[in-house]
Amino acid sequence: MSEIAKCPTCGSTSRIKTTHGEIHYQAVQDDDALKKIGQMKKALEKYKSRIEELEAEVATLKSEH
Repeated sequence: MSEIAKCPTCGSTSRIKTTHGEIHYQAVQDDDALKKIGQMKKALEKYKSRIEELEAEVATLKSEH
């Protein structure tokens, strides 16, 4: 998932990408896009935590047999 921050050069809201140790800023033009990114991050974290719970349950069930 991309991170959002203020660009130090122009001050716009930007996505941060790190490539070969260099940080690249790509401006986000639309406030709606920024909201969508936030919603997607929240959804991803929710599903990620649920997957971790299920993996722990599967590991417990495997160890019982």
